[in-house]
Order: sequence, then C-alpha cells, then structure tokens
Amino acid sequence: MRLRALLDTDALGLRLLGGGDELDRSVRGVMTTDLRDPSRYLSGGELVLTGLAWRRDAADSEPFVRILAQAGVAALAAGEAELADVPEDLVTACARHRLPLFAVHESVAFATITEHVVRQVSGERAGDLAAVVDRHRRMMTSGPAGGGPDVVLDLLGTDLDLRAWVLSPTGRLIAGSKAPGRSGSGELWGRLAAEHLAAVRTGRPGPHRVQVDGTTYSLFPVRGGGRAPQGARDARESVLSDWLLAVDADAGDWAAERLDLLHGVTQLIAVERDRRDAARTVRRRLAQEVLELVQTGAAPAEIAARLRVAAPVLLPGLGTAPHWQVVVARVEWDDGGLEAGRIAQALLEEILVDPQATGPEPSDRIAVAHTGDEAVALVPLPAVSAEHDSAETGLLADALLTAVREPLTAGLDGDGRLTLGVSAAVLSAEGLRGALEEARHARRVAAARPGRVCAAGHQELASHVLLLPFVPDDVRRAFTARLLDPLREYDQRHRAELIPTLEAFLDCDGSWTRCAARLHLHVNTLRYRVGRIEQLTSRDLSRLEDKLDFFLALRMS
Repeated sequence: MRLRALLDTDALGLRLLGGGDELDRSVRGVMTTDLRDPSRYLSGGELVLTGLAWRRDAADSEPFVRILAQAGVAALAAGEAELADVPEDLVTACARHRLPLFAVHESVAFATITEHVVRQVSGERAGDLAAVVDRHRRMMTSGPAGGGPDVVLDLLGTDLDLRAWVLSPTGRLIAGSKAPGRSGSGELWGRLAAEHLAAVRTGRPGPHRVQVDGTTYSLFPVRGGGRAPQGARDARESVLSDWLLAVDADAGDWAAERLDLLHGVTQLIAVERDRRDAARTVRRRLAQEVLELVQTGAAPAEIAARLRVAAPVLLPGLGTAPHWQVVVARVEWDDGGLEAGRIAQALLEEILVDPQATGPEPSDRIAVAHTGDEAVALVPLPAVSAEHDSAETGLLADALLTAVREPLTAGLDGDGRLTLGVSAAVLSAEGLRGALEEARHARRVAAARPGRVCAAGHQELASHVLLLPFVPDDVRRAFTARLLDPLREYDQRHRAELIPTLEAFLDCDGSWTRCAARLHLHVNTLRYRVGRIEQLTSRDLSRLEDKLDFFLALRMS
C-alpha cells in the first residue's frame, strides 16, 4: 500500500508534517518502537510508530532519523500523547533525510494503525501470491513440475508468513519444513493426519480447524484427479488416499480471498499428486503381471523372467538378483460396496514408503497390484550373505504400522478395517506362490485380532500353516476333495450347512456346548450334524488325527 492511502484514511487520524513529495512510497509492514537504535529490527519499507520515549533532548532526533533513513523505512509516525506536539527538531531531521513524517492524534491507538496496515498489506500480498500460484499451476500442467509443492510452500512462508506442510494420509511429510518446532515432527504430523481423517469422515467441508497442544492448525484436503467427494461414501474412499495441506494458523477468521488462495494452492499440489500416481504406473503393471503369473500357476521360469525385468525398475543398481517379500493388505467396510482393492493398493503403497523419506516420490521400491478386494505388494530385498538371515533384513509387520496406526485408525473408525500380512523372504521365483499364500495366511491371523488396523508376519504362523503354501497343487486338491467334497455335495442337496458346522466345531476345540451356542443350535442338533459328517467321510471327530486332517483341508480349500 502507499503512504498516500494512509493519509487519506480518516479513521487513522494522521497529519502530514513533512515529506509530501514522498507519499508514493510503498509500505510493506509496520513497527512500533521507542528504542534509540531500532536498526536490528528493521528490514526496509516499514511505517515506524513511536511515542518519542527515546528523545531526551533536541540532539537525539538527528541520529534517530538517520538510522531510520539508512534502514530504508517508508515513513515515521510520531504520537502526540506524550509531548502534545511533535518537536520541531524531529521535523527538521526528517526533512533533512527526506523521510516522510506524520503526527498521530492522541485519540488514535498505535494498534489501530498497525491492524489497518497489516490487513491492507496482507491482502495485497495474497493477491500477488495468487498470481504467482496461478502462473506456477500453468507451468506444472503444461510441463515438468519445476520445484513441486516446496516452491509454493516457500511462497506462503515468505509472503504470507504461513508455515505449512503437505502430508500423506498416514502423516508422512511430503513437502514443507522439517522443523515444526512445537513438538516432535513425526508425532505432530501423525496427529494432524489423524485429526484430518476424523474430520473428513464427518462429511464437513474443509478447511478443518483442529487444536494440537494448544495450537490451532487449519487442514485443507488435497484431492487428486480434480475430484471432490459427492457424498459420505466418496469421502470415505478418498480420505484414505488424499493428501492434506496443514497450515500453522487459524483460518476461521480469514477473508474469502485468502481462503481462495489456499484452495488454489491445494489444486496446484494435486497436480503433483496426480503426476506421482502416473509415475507409479509402470511398477503397478509389473506387479500385476507377476501376480497374475503366480496365481495362474505359471512355470517358475516364466515368473523368473518377469522378475528379471522388474528388479532393475524396483531396485536400480542392484547388480544381483534380489530376494523378495510379499505383503498382502485388505480394506473391509461393514457395508461393502467400495473398490476396496484400489483403496488397499493406495494405502499399501503409502505404508511401504520409507518413513524417513520425504518428497512426492520418495521411494522406487514400491510395486503394488490389486486383485478383488485385496492388494498385493512385491517388495525386493537386497540379497544377503549366507551367514545372515534374509528375514531379519526384510519388512516386519509391526514395524510397518508403527507410524501409521493412529491416523489410519481415525480414517477407518466406525465402519472400516485394514488388515495386513507379511511373508518371509524367498530366494527365487519358485518360492513366490508360497510367499503369497503365507502372506494371505498371516493377514487372516491379523483379521482375527481386535482393532481397526492390524498386521501379522510369517513368524506368527503355526508350523502346519507355514507348510501349507508349499504343498503341491495336485496334492492339495486331492486331499481337500477327498474330505470335503462329500460334505459340499450333501449341503447342496439338503442345505444342511455341514461345512460351516465343521468349521465352528473345530474352532471351538470340539466343545459341544460352545459350538452349539455359536451356531444357535440345540446340542442334539449339533450332534446329529457331526454324526452325519463322520458318516459321509468315514472319519471320527473325537480323534485328534481326524480333527487335524479336517482343519488342514479347510485351510487349503
């Protein structure tokens, strides 16, 4: 803003005492001081307000004004409350150094002038920054990013004095300062992500204002693909994949122009988010191809050929064939109906990112496919020497969820669950099918636990379950058919529910009363069904060996 505009604002009560030829100077800020030498606090362009407490006699005016002029301040405004009139020696010194001088009537508080200047300057800066943001958006949509979100966040910091961070839904820092200051960085970002996910689940439009340790933050959603949620179901899906912009400020009393500016910033960051997703296309396709080969029983040589193509993409510069781990994730909603596989894929990609990495594309080790309602990640591990256990160098289930459990629990709270299973490391293509089955078994173990976000690793599998993935397919099919096909055929003809009864009976450790209560049956009815199972299969469910055979058959079916 210009000095002339200040003089023309009647509410400020300013009277010009000198420097009428300099009224086109720009004011970039305001400072109140009664220090004899305030130079260390001046950066140029300020309107300096003073109550003249620094002046003891006429000789003090010259050095004071000279310091202001050398610092490049825009003007000096002296209050009349202390001395009634501005001293003539101060007027003379300001004229000598061509520094505009105003008198401030005693009825006008310095706070009133400060608030007016800050409001005007902030609005002008927001307009200038909006133009920069718009120009940067056009650059990003038509070509390379040219700096990504960090450039825009730097502008927010320098021009609007706003500290801001771009965070993933799991609380990972993508862009912005690494020094939040008021608490540990990882803890603060995780809490902000959790608050954001919880707020979005309520269906309220952003920005969401939350308090963490007494400080108010404003959280703006960053939605990729130019989309906005159309209802509670869409919000439930997007909340687990969208980024957020966290601003260290209370946006509750912001003007519409500033809110529009921040929404423009989120749209700009969304462009980077979409570019990141596009960059993962190759890795997703490779993972999908390998997964399909494994699930369809392709020859190990064919799978190995695809892995040789995948290894340089997923682990550049490796030099030797890696070991592999498989991670399976599943998102389940109480009412179903969403593309759970795609949601699980986005979450698993985020979970597998190195928690210490930053930036919109911090890791190239992520290859995640999705099939049905589950996501499957193929994770390469550097080959280790014979004296080291490769599993020790791989991913551990609990470690994967340590940093993300709080925010994801908030995002899933009420009607969703995320369960995750991790296999042991395998050395070749021949082991991938077993690793996939092992990860799926581990995920089922996690699903049996309470909580919205659970994981299990291969170490937690019982020995007989650990062996199941490595049983040849023809043996598995023959074993399960011999025991279970008679029961399936009987159920189809009579709707007798013998298979569910068998599963419940084994799960209750052969307890008649507990199993009957679980199935809501009379004990005599349960005894009749179990007798029919034994008759059709020629087995005796009172014998441990037969119980174990049925248990294994059900797990392999």
